[in-house]
Amino acid sequence: MTPRSFLLSPELADYVRASSDPVDDVMADLIRETAEMAARGEASATMQIAPEQGVLMRLLTTALGARRAIEIGTFTGFSALCIARGLPEDGSLLCLDRSEEWTAVARRYWERAGVAGRIELRIGDALTTLRGLPRAETFDLAFVDADKTGYAAYVEELHPRMSRNGVVLLDNTLRGGQVLEPRDESDRALAELNTALARDPRWETALLPLADGLTLLRKR
Repeated sequence: MTPRSFLLSPELADYVRASSDPVDDVMADLIRETAEMAARGEASATMQIAPEQGVLMRLLTTALGARRAIEIGTFTGFSALCIARGLPEDGSLLCLDRSEEWTAVARRYWERAGVAGRIELRIGDALTTLRGLPRAETFDLAFVDADKTGYAAYVEELHPRMSRNGVVLLDNTLRGGQVLEPRDESDRALAELNTALARDPRWETALLPLADGLTLLRKR
């Protein structure tokens, strides 16, 4: 099953994808393998971004002229593949994730797509790894798609490490609409963060109704 926005009907989702750059064979196979893992109960298909979001992320990476990027939460590697394809040949993407199993799938597809040389994967606690990086303006683009209760801490740690006008992308910021009536700790964490970011003078903030909600932050 191809991931899609909860805001779209299957028919409209198909139309959106047909009206954007198509996924190639590598991306299609990765989506298929991830769906098969989900069907076996080995992963959750909702952890993979929608294809149209991947197209946007590649476009943004290229349009921003990003050379150094970081991703927190890699899963089976679809989002990283999209970002890496938007980077120049000498660009770099640092991926932080806990799972050796899921990222082993990612590594295969990065190799197949010819972008493995641009990607460094570090396994372990993402916040600990992030805090261990120099507090210098290192990254032009960041993508966060990890534990939702950790988003506020990730944003705080990313801020000093983003270049001026650097962009941070936060995934799942609508939580299937549950930010309006939070049901659990993750819903509440993102509802509170959305409110806080809209008032934070350090960032220019836009929450887009794309996929499960995608927030764009530009470092002022």
